[in-house]
Amino acid sequence: MEKLNIQLVIIIAYIFVLFGISMYVKRRTESSSGFLFAGRKLTTPLVAANIAGTAIGAASTIGVSENAFQFGIAAGWYNVAWAAGAVSMALVAAKKYRELNCTTIPELFERYYDKKGQMVAVIGMITIQLVITSLQYIAGGAILSSLLPDIFSLQTGMITSAIVFIGTTVLGGLWSSGLSNILSVSLIYVGILVSTLTIVAKQGGLTAIAAALPPDVDWFGPLGGFGLVTVAGWFAVMMTQTITAQGPVQVACAATSGQVAKKGFLWGALLMLPTGFLCAIMGVVARAAHPAMKATLAMPYMIMGLDPIISGLTLAALWAADVATACHILLAAGTLFTQDIYKRFIQPDINDKKYTLVNRYAILVLGLLTLWLAFNAVGIVKTMMIGLSLTTAFTLVFLFTMFAPQFCRKNSAFYTTVAGILALVAYQFVPAVKALGQPIYIEWVVCLVAFFGTYLFDKEPIANTISIKQEAV
Repeated sequence: MEKLNIQLVIIIAYIFVLFGISMYVKRRTESSSGFLFAGRKLTTPLVAANIAGTAIGAASTIGVSENAFQFGIAAGWYNVAWAAGAVSMALVAAKKYRELNCTTIPELFERYYDKKGQMVAVIGMITIQLVITSLQYIAGGAILSSLLPDIFSLQTGMITSAIVFIGTTVLGGLWSSGLSNILSVSLIYVGILVSTLTIVAKQGGLTAIAAALPPDVDWFGPLGGFGLVTVAGWFAVMMTQTITAQGPVQVACAATSGQVAKKGFLWGALLMLPTGFLCAIMGVVARAAHPAMKATLAMPYMIMGLDPIISGLTLAALWAADVATACHILLAAGTLFTQDIYKRFIQPDINDKKYTLVNRYAILVLGLLTLWLAFNAVGIVKTMMIGLSLTTAFTLVFLFTMFAPQFCRKNSAFYTTVAGILALVAYQFVPAVKALGQPIYIEWVVCLVAFFGTYLFDKEPIANTISIKQEAV
């Protein structure tokens, strides 16, 4: 009972802190710029905390341990892949996004292509954000049901997480996400490091753990039970999606300057690196100690065996990081809907006060939709990889638009994005397509064929080609 009370107090305190931060910054979010882009005042540490907090969420903690439970410590490469994506964003696009003063990729597509390219992009990108947000609910439910099993089941934990995710986002916008991430990333480092070292010591060290594992997987090998194709696929996905996913784009656009955006993403990449392998170790230890348990619960279950204060703080920090990630991605989904659908086609002349209110309502509705998706998702990292693969089309079009516009045609954005969507649908429902390999590889092949096919058959160049060349210099 004492253990339960300590952990209950910790989680309630976290909820109060998160809502307290949201209420504190609410006065800064009365305008649409303040709500969606933190008034474009994010400093380097805030950019770094935001992108690291986005990365260190469900897939990078609970999802990594889930994979490690089945395939070994190589699951930690997932976080390294995320860091590689952040570096790609820093070197290729972060500064340019801020200097272009854009808000979304669909907006950029309309600026240089046409309305149909913009519309198909916004549909695809909202879908991605909803899928990723739904996974945060699953991780949040797993953490709460492990932390307080007498109070939360996985399902009620997911619902409680959704209430906090949606509530803090509606109140505090990007400012809330940024400040919450500073707290959660700091605590998650301490919690995961202390928990991993303690758990390994309790199990007799890595040698004893290795002896208790089944021999069918290379648990501590560089690729484990994954294979090179899968691990390389993570890098391909992350280095693709980080450049054009709305969450990272929104962080870059919210920086005080292009140089701050670039530096912030580089610092964020460094923050992402260690956590993956620490979480993977906990997943492997769980497999050795409790081979029959559910893989998704591996990391929370192992942490629960520790001192109640350490376990409570660590799991609450994981949950807080999950909250921050979900808030950020929910905000991105809301931005896409309000900026590229509502303001563009429903009420173009909307005033700023009402526009900010519409953003809050959009986040509420999209948040409830993602909760429904969460109850139907299977496998955190697997689902994440499929969803993020769709960003291939956006990244391909963005890179050619910025650095080789001579290959771009008026319909390039539309046909490339449609081809990417159809390829992903085929991957899901046609066994012969799935047999070809990871979805990211199929996406790149299909999108390249569609892009250069459009180049060959469409002779109308894109708009603003001269200005793009000048900006790229």
